[in-house]
Amino acid sequence: MNELYLTEIHIYPIKSLGGISLSQAMVEDKGLQYDRRWMLVDASGTFISQRKHESLALLQVEIQDDQLLVYDKRDALQRISFPITTHSEEAIPVVIWEDETIGFEVSITVSEWFSQYLKKPVKLVLMSEQTKRNVDQRYALNNEIVSFADGYPCLIIGQSSLDLLNEKLDESIPMNRFRPNFVFAGGVPHLEDRFLDFKIGDVVFKAVKPCARCVLITVNQSTGEKGAEPLKTLSGYRLQNNKVMFGQNLIHKGSGMIKLGEKLQIKSWK
Repeated sequence: MNELYLTEIHIYPIKSLGGISLSQAMVEDKGLQYDRRWMLVDASGTFISQRKHESLALLQVEIQDDQLLVYDKRDALQRISFPITTHSEEAIPVVIWEDETIGFEVSITVSEWFSQYLKKPVKLVLMSEQTKRNVDQRYALNNEIVSFADGYPCLIIGQSSLDLLNEKLDESIPMNRFRPNFVFAGGVPHLEDRFLDFKIGDVVFKAVKPCARCVLITVNQSTGEKGAEPLKTLSGYRLQNNKVMFGQNLIHKGSGMIKLGEKLQIKSWK
């Protein structure tokens, strides 16, 4: 088997908004540093995503000098920024799927900016370092914790998996449709399905379950437009238990810096 090595690293500081590509990233207990540490919630405290609000794809996020910057890709003058440590003191109950946890509103001003953009009342909340949200206990090994991500600290996809999909599509799509944290080169399509334990740098990862995909992957991340693909094509060859699977959810042990070009050291296979 040819060597497997990291070709992309991504974080998504605000859940369901534009991601940031990195040359290196620090792995912390909840996943990559700054990944999904902020989230938009509605008046009931329930998370908001591109599944129903595809225009969120048009909001790009950057981190500059300990400030989080958000701007509209169509008009960069429509923007707001705030220190990454800013938040109110009052904890707010928030809901992500079946999980209930807490968040802290960044500020009324920031929430109003997002409310105007979405044309509905929302709040931007931060997950504090002290907040512990557990990974699904059916897959956890050591009470691993996670950020505001859907369920697991990290997601990995092989470039070969996307290449195979694009061979089947009339119009190819970029990897950003699937919002992975890690992309690797080398190996056959969907080799990540067979991963069990592997290392990148000093961090040990375990692939615990395939990632079930939804309508979010049908949203063009450059235009905010929603279509039928690639969900339609994937359902023809990646269906398991009535769910479309693409990529592997990961838990991990340890912390440390991970860099582009590093090899994936596979310790065991499924």
